[in-house]
Amino acid sequence: MKKVDLMMFDFDGTIADTAVDLVNSINYTLTSMRLDPRPPEQIISFVGDGVKKLIERSIGEHHSGRLEEAMTIFSRHYEKHMMDHTVLCRGIEDVLKYFQHKMKVILTNKRYHLTVAIAKSLHIDRYFMEIVGADSTPFQKPDGRVVEHLLEKYNVVPQKAVIIGDGINDIAVAKNAGILSCAYLNGLGDRNALLKMEADLYCESLLEINALFQ
Repeated sequence: MKKVDLMMFDFDGTIADTAVDLVNSINYTLTSMRLDPRPPEQIISFVGDGVKKLIERSIGEHHSGRLEEAMTIFSRHYEKHMMDHTVLCRGIEDVLKYFQHKMKVILTNKRYHLTVAIAKSLHIDRYFMEIVGADSTPFQKPDGRVVEHLLEKYNVVPQKAVIIGDGINDIAVAKNAGILSCAYLNGLGDRNALLKMEADLYCESLLEINALFQ
């Protein structure tokens, strides 16, 4: 069991299961642009590097000139429909309650205002000191500076901080900032890619986190 003072949580696939709403908004965008919709698994494989990359990958290289158009369509649709099917990931609220007295932060490559809106809708914003989104700082995961800023702010040494997430960027940012990493293998991220990243700790279920840290 590792002693930590600061816990950072990824959002999509770790706290909130946003898959269906993301897929629906991407496919709405594609069909609105008269492009072919994509299979859900493929769209989910594009998640993790922020909305711009998600849309770039979804429209494909041949249509890169239409990125702004796609971003506008997607943003309008997603803001209206982001809570249609989104729910908390199984077990996460128990974890947040268990570590109620621990400093906790959401660290995501999702845009700040969307993350806040979903966190409030799911009633879990109260568990966190703050939410750091893709546009909250000049840096985003896997850039270690986004974590270094938080360590400084909360006066925590790297060895006493952990990031818990389901994406390779979560493990990469931990390595870049010298903090602990805990990979959740059943989120939206690619399981095999996560295993290759050699995180410090792995969990199949989020509830396992309660036994990993103190």
